[in-house]
Amino acid sequence: MVTLYGIKACDTVKKARRWLDQNSVAYQFHDFRIDGLTSEQLQDFAERVDWNTLLNRSSTSWRQLSDEQRTHINLETALSLMLITPTLIKRPLLDTGNKLIVGFKEASYSAELL
Repeated sequence: MVTLYGIKACDTVKKARRWLDQNSVAYQFHDFRIDGLTSEQLQDFAERVDWNTLLNRSSTSWRQLSDEQRTHINLETALSLMLITPTLIKRPLLDTGNKLIVGFKEASYSAELL
C-alpha cells in the first residue's frame, strides 16, 4: 500500500493527493499533525533518504529555529528537531514500499506509480 505523509493544509500535499486521486492510485494518507510521527518512522525515512533532503530549510519552522540550532545541525539534531516539529520535514513524503519520494513532481510520481 502506498502511503502519503504530510500535513492536510499543505498546498503541495493537496497537489499530490489530487494527482493520486486523478490517477486512481490507492493510498493511505498519514497526517503528521493528526496521526503523529514516531522516532522509528523518522529513522526509517532517514535510512532511505539523506536527512538533508528530508529537512525543509525553506519552512517557517526552520526560520524560527535559533541561529545556533541552524548552524550546528547534524543527523542527530535534525532528526530530534523533526520529531518535535514535523513541519521541518519536506512534504509530501510518498512511500511506495520500494521507494521514498520527497516532494511532489508529476514526473516522479508517474515514473514510480504508473
